[in-house]
Amino acid sequence: MTPEPASRPWQGAPDDHSFARPEQVRSTHLELVLDLDFDARVATGHVVHHLERSDRNAPLVLDTDGLAIQSVTDQRGEPLHYTMGERDEKWLGRAMTIDLAPESTRVRVDYATSPTAEAMQWLAPEQTHGKLQPFLFTQGQAILTRTWIPLQDSPAVRVTWKAKIRAPRHLRTVMSADHRDVRDDVTVFSMTRPVPSYLIALACGDLAARPVSGRCAVWAEPSLVDEATAELEDLERMVVACEELFGPYRWGRYDVLFLPPSFPFGGMENPCMTFATPTILAGDKSLVALIAHELAHSWSGNLVTNATWRDFWLNEGFTVYLEQRIMEHVYGQDRAAMEIALGMQGLQQELRTLPEPDQVLHIDLTGRNPDDGMTAVAYDKGAAFLRRLEQAFGRAEMDRFLRLWFEQHSFQSVTTKTFLDFLQREMLSRNPAAAAAVDVTRWVEQAGLPGDASVPQSARFAAVDGAVAAFSAGASAVDLDTDGWVTQQWLRFLSQLESPSLDQLQQLDEAFALTRSSNSEVLCAWLVLATQRGLRAVDARAELFLLTVGRRKFLVPLYEAILSTEAGQERALDIYRRARRRYHAVSQRTLDALLDWEGLDAVPADDEPRKR
Repeated sequence: MTPEPASRPWQGAPDDHSFARPEQVRSTHLELVLDLDFDARVATGHVVHHLERSDRNAPLVLDTDGLAIQSVTDQRGEPLHYTMGERDEKWLGRAMTIDLAPESTRVRVDYATSPTAEAMQWLAPEQTHGKLQPFLFTQGQAILTRTWIPLQDSPAVRVTWKAKIRAPRHLRTVMSADHRDVRDDVTVFSMTRPVPSYLIALACGDLAARPVSGRCAVWAEPSLVDEATAELEDLERMVVACEELFGPYRWGRYDVLFLPPSFPFGGMENPCMTFATPTILAGDKSLVALIAHELAHSWSGNLVTNATWRDFWLNEGFTVYLEQRIMEHVYGQDRAAMEIALGMQGLQQELRTLPEPDQVLHIDLTGRNPDDGMTAVAYDKGAAFLRRLEQAFGRAEMDRFLRLWFEQHSFQSVTTKTFLDFLQREMLSRNPAAAAAVDVTRWVEQAGLPGDASVPQSARFAAVDGAVAAFSAGASAVDLDTDGWVTQQWLRFLSQLESPSLDQLQQLDEAFALTRSSNSEVLCAWLVLATQRGLRAVDARAELFLLTVGRRKFLVPLYEAILSTEAGQERALDIYRRARRRYHAVSQRTLDALLDWEGLDAVPADDEPRKR
């Protein structure tokens, strides 16, 4: 396999979320060696940076957060002087400035992580699906990789890397790499294609793998792997669909790893191996759009990456658009229409709560956590903009444009300006009449949703809307024709109900056993609605859900629903005290702010839900 070039003349944009100065000295390749200590919940070892030096007098500046630095040496083993900057009061960590000798080409940093490193979640056996072995996974997006590797933690800095990871013999280690080789208790990995730091990922636990095709496999705990593989039997079809639409898959393998329930996101697009939440395992493939999304990142996000976090929409807006095209290609036009409609519905709801500056695709994140830009604006408004371009210029021209975009910017990190210049040159200028119909500045630089945003019609949603109207007018729940409804139809139904009475909610639960649903999307939507309307019969199930699921998408609306009820603050904090240690740092940060958490005394994380 031929390595992709890791070194290009520096063309990156200034990054407010990194201390690094890659325009002066840039890391181009990493060699990582770590020992994983599950008892102490730390990793110890070293990283070697291979350097490209544009300014021979400048130091190497790395991002760190919470790391215990032990020594710094050059390629000859000679110590190098370094200083640690003051810790940023919010979330940037500390700058590590290393003075370089004239002949320095490599720098080795020996270090240990902290047990509280935000990117690393160490799980006790009882927090896993099988409950037999401990588990570790990392989550680097947006700027958390600096909590487990001292490096230039900016999406504009792309590196190739190798890693040697030592772990207990009874556990298996995987990484977001295109090569993996097991040598006793050491697993050796390499990534021959340059990637940004947030895409370096590791997991270790009791894992099994099942092949889906020659280049695709599903990984999970042994007790879950067969169920997960059955759900993703269309994985190879998705990859083929992507290649037919957007060009060749450039990463070798495409595997999916299902993590324990505390994973804070639906999925993370780590190259070669998507990390995914088990909450998408519905048994009917109705939630596999998430896998289509993470797969699409192999083109938009991984192959072509946002250069700064204010350009995040270039990752996610493109990826949602590609995801919807994949779903249409594999599962049909109406399935894609339902996914789009639900996304646009969520966007409209979020726009009502966001301040105008946060409704802009090219958001200003100066002095803010990059997570603040991870809203439906980047995802669904970004995708709606690309659909508008498709509508104006035609699908054939849109596909030509996308293929050219990925081909000409592969393995690069780009800004919104780069995209707009390319758009002008390769699409707008080629058809001035069509270009006049799309106000690009309005879409990218202004708040809100332009009036020309379109939502496709779904025949299956039309049937749902009829059921909503009948039920609202007094029809009994048992008389509703819901045979054959898929997840998206249930989500539409629950979201369209306006102020249902307690009696109506009880009817729905008796008719459709919503409180006992094993579909996480439907269950969460139901629990939010029922909690908001005061149906106390769901309280115990809502509490259990919050104590066993760590996906931020579900946690936030359910805690918000509890807060909206009488004595909701007390109840929400009561649950959060016991659940907080189960959540990843990404979810903790969001919920700490929502619940005004001030380090209240917490009971052990493994307490059982209290009976009510």
